[in-house]
Amino acid sequence: MKFDMDYIAHNNTLTETNPYFKLFLTIILLILTLALDNLYFDVIIFIIMSIVILGIAKINYRSYLKFLSIPMAFLIITCLFLIFFFGSGKVIYETGFFGIVVTENSLHYGVYTFFRVIGCLPCLGFLALTTPIAKILHCLGTLKVPKIVIEIALLMYNTIFIFLNEIDTMQKAQDTRLGYHSYFTSFKSLGALASTIFLRSLDKSETLQHSLDSRGYSGELPVYEPKKR
Repeated sequence: MKFDMDYIAHNNTLTETNPYFKLFLTIILLILTLALDNLYFDVIIFIIMSIVILGIAKINYRSYLKFLSIPMAFLIITCLFLIFFFGSGKVIYETGFFGIVVTENSLHYGVYTFFRVIGCLPCLGFLALTTPIAKILHCLGTLKVPKIVIEIALLMYNTIFIFLNEIDTMQKAQDTRLGYHSYFTSFKSLGALASTIFLRSLDKSETLQHSLDSRGYSGELPVYEPKKR
């Protein structure tokens, strides 16, 4: 199943819920999660917001897991670096490899960073998976967020999913040619994918600029405004 966040945001039971409420709820929960610095609160927020996303918004659990998978991968790598390469204090574990050790402070930083991000992810997921991007940008516009910030967010949102679509297409093409049937071919295919996607990204960015120019882009992108009732 291909992950399509835009489709999910338009097709769930909370799509028509007031976007301002969802935006402010997300901001408040993010501030509380970061400010309280409490592991129990982080876990409780993760559980509650996951229940809201899966049980109330009726979003498929596979889509939710795919949404979490990429930031989780970066989070785990970051926390491992914090645990093994940062911090000071009493040594609690020695790896015996190039003097790398785990200290009390580094373990504290790694664990607390992990749970704070874990608490924030479903909050952002709640907003991103239940609210179309056009409504989010409209809310930001009415809240007097600078237009340049809104335009950059819109372009980034568009470009990220073009980028992911290109990766998906290239991976499927490699897979049909048995590009992942062994460890050696998998590493070779991933290397080719990484180098090619960089060139594709440059080409897509140039195409995007040409498409904007051909449509009379004058430095300001129009943002969706719902009809007044």
